[in-house]
Amino acid sequence: MIDLWTKEKEIEFFNDARKFASPEQLFYFGDDSRYYAYWPKSYKGKKSTLQSRNALIGNFTEKYSVDLLQEFAKTNGLYAVQGVICNEIGLSSQSPADVVLCKTRQREQRAKDIAAIFEVKMSIVWNWELKNNKLICLGDFKTHKGNPGLLRSDSMLKAIGKSINIRVSSHSASKIPIIILGNTPITQSYISKVDHLYHAGIIQGFWSVNPNPLDNNGDNLKQTPDSGFIRMDSYDELRQSLNSLLSEKGEFFSSMKSRKELGKIIEIANRKPDFESKAKKFLSLIRKYNG
Repeated sequence: MIDLWTKEKEIEFFNDARKFASPEQLFYFGDDSRYYAYWPKSYKGKKSTLQSRNALIGNFTEKYSVDLLQEFAKTNGLYAVQGVICNEIGLSSQSPADVVLCKTRQREQRAKDIAAIFEVKMSIVWNWELKNNKLICLGDFKTHKGNPGLLRSDSMLKAIGKSINIRVSSHSASKIPIIILGNTPITQSYISKVDHLYHAGIIQGFWSVNPNPLDNNGDNLKQTPDSGFIRMDSYDELRQSLNSLLSEKGEFFSSMKSRKELGKIIEIANRKPDFESKAKKFLSLIRKYNG
């Protein structure tokens, strides 16, 4: 079992990355000749933009997520696989799934063998200074000018956009749950949005695997009113959520119909003898009339 996200995991990232990346590729270099993971709010000098760290932390957090999910996958006869391709549901080599729970180890998968899709939106959360070849924590995300992880609007929009692309690519994606995996809370402006996406069935949850993103046990969001976002505070809580995710057996559908069309579909489906057959008929008619 691997630990949830902590400061130690960020230290591990920097130590690993520094074996092949220069400090300038991993840190901002200030006018005060100090190396910062993020610009501190107190910093008054000239600022630059750092892009070179993005791919490195992206790959690190995807591998971390594979490790995090692997034990659960094994106990359920599945595999956690990074960079999965499934053209059937819009996952190409140019835009693969970050991490997938699936029935085989292969990178190329069939939709029917995919149990769940995880889009990883994690980054460095705390601010760090590299000083005398050592890492010093300068404070949590409220002390620096960066917006890490799910606090970034562009990260949220990319995650939502990719999820919608999967949903509209094929009916084969209708039974596959999609989770956005992060290591920060979300902003206040996204609270109602994530709950709406959750209820609409487009995304089955935004989950943070960082139990303590703020120092001194600072106040931060545990979950949204309808649980579209949840902060996992232990591995056991994560495991329980994964069990619920795979056991619910939901099915996504969407349409834009007139009331007359909907009434006709409902009337035809209602002729079936039991709830499950009524649902199957309803879904088949919705998809038939959608073309």
